Amino acid sequence: MKLLNPISAFLWGLRRNHRDVINLYSSLSPLMSITTGSNMLNFGFWSNGIDNPPQAQENLCKTIGKLAELESAETLIDVGSGLSSPAILWKNEYPLLDIYCININLPHLISANKLKKQFFIQKNSSKNFKNDITLFNSTAIKLPFNKQSIDRIVALESAQHFKPLIQFIRDVKFILKKDGIFVIAIPVITHVFSPIQNLVKLGILSFTWASEHYVLNHILEILKNENFKIIELLNIGPLVYNPLSEYYIRNRKIFIKRITSEYGFLLEYILFKSLLKMDKLSKDKIIDYVIIKLRKI
Repeated sequence: MKLLNPISAFLWGLRRNHRDVINLYSSLSPLMSITTGSNMLNFGFWSNGIDNPPQAQENLCKTIGKLAELESAETLIDVGSGLSSPAILWKNEYPLLDIYCININLPHLISANKLKKQFFIQKNSSKNFKNDITLFNSTAIKLPFNKQSIDRIVALESAQHFKPLIQFIRDVKFILKKDGIFVIAIPVITHVFSPIQNLVKLGILSFTWASEHYVLNHILEILKNENFKIIELLNIGPLVYNPLSEYYIRNRKIFIKRITSEYGFLLEYILFKSLLKMDKLSKDKIIDYVIIKLRKI
């Protein structure tokens, strides 16, 4: 059984500094794999009759790829790349694309390197693959790239951890070529609440939603002030939170056995209550999940 100190996990979610986020994802990403059956660390996009997490997660990645117009791109930065599973998917879809994965979590990058090697071994016989997927251990607010050097930048369910968000967006603006495309997929809050209101309305998610609780209008204001043009804005919360919650509830007996054998009963119960709360807040339109396609002007 994996030992996870509940007090430590609580403090990670409360403080949410860089070290806390690394500790949280390093400890709980195996839990994500247990519940989804994949190496991707996103909620998924449950459109078009999709009824299981791996398909939903791939659907979200493919949607991002189309919005980012990766078929016409030469270079892509995936900021907050997790285990680089989205990058591997995009490399498979767009084999001539040069992809750079940015992740502050070194253990995740080590795992990502193993997955990447397995992928390229499988594709070794193909002559249509160019270069590699390059991994960088870096923060999102100190991106190691030259001015106007990149065609596309993506932050797939990662920017909710970036602090200050405006510095990340300014870095994107600096690196992105003129007319380059920036796509961000992010969980958001729909209204501004006081700290007390936020605590009351989010309930258990105030602690288990271990990221910044950015308000959508605040994000849009920053993007506008930094001269990004919004090309498309998709509000997909009902196709993210609700079907994921329903899937877990429907299969909870299976997950209880899997999760408690690794983490114990308390963590499964907290996860269950968090998903119930997430489902309700989505239906009440207090939280949403947005994909924003932007062009640098």
